[in-house]
Amino acid sequence: MSLKDDIISDVKNILDTKFDVEDVSYVPDITNSKLTYGNTGLQFEGTVLYVDMRGSTAILTKHNRPVVAKIHMAYFHAILKIAQSTNGEVRSFNGDSVLVFYHGNDKTTLNKAVFAAMQMKYIISSTEGINTYLTKYSAVNFGIGIDFGHILCTKIGLARTPNNQDLIWIGHAVNKSTVISDKCTSPYHVGIASVVYNNLDDTHKFHTKKNAWGYEEKVNMWTQGYITYNGQSEVYYYTDYYWTVN
Repeated sequence: MSLKDDIISDVKNILDTKFDVEDVSYVPDITNSKLTYGNTGLQFEGTVLYVDMRGSTAILTKHNRPVVAKIHMAYFHAILKIAQSTNGEVRSFNGDSVLVFYHGNDKTTLNKAVFAAMQMKYIISSTEGINTYLTKYSAVNFGIGIDFGHILCTKIGLARTPNNQDLIWIGHAVNKSTVISDKCTSPYHVGIASVVYNNLDDTHKFHTKKNAWGYEEKVNMWTQGYITYNGQSEVYYYTDYYWTVN
């Protein structure tokens, strides 16, 4: 069989075979035996936190590759540590971006993801964060987008070639979190979909401060904005607030 015939045969088999989806209560990883190279997928409900570095090409142009590697390692290390401390599941490194998943369909899950994003902002960009050290080379700018929904995970690649295997993550929550992230840049590093905003606890939505008359008042930490998603204008919210890391 020629290479062309082999590819056409594989494609026909993929398209003509029923795709089996199983609902699970966890975030899958690539070692999961239920994920095969056939038409199988695992679906879960959760919150997607997508982090993307800004200006990575400029950094690559300015510095040699070992320095760029150190910048990326420091940046990802900070993100992974925060994600791990908040029970986030880190998946899908792609150049200068990363996906973090929080499994669950309750408000606690949404608030945990927002808390993590605000801690990531602090640990990277605050005066006590890693940018203070990265300025030796180049400080990093970044955007974080968060959305919630059903996510389907499936395994792709060639079974006999380990270096050509990966997981893909399918769902509006994944796509929309990347669109929101694209809108976020310094100092408004964190953006969230309206479904996330509408389910935030007051501690993650409002900042309490005293007004001119000495009375405490709630100040909304979030500003309303708009994204274009799937050809439609949608509300999202962004903030320059952060949560300190001790």
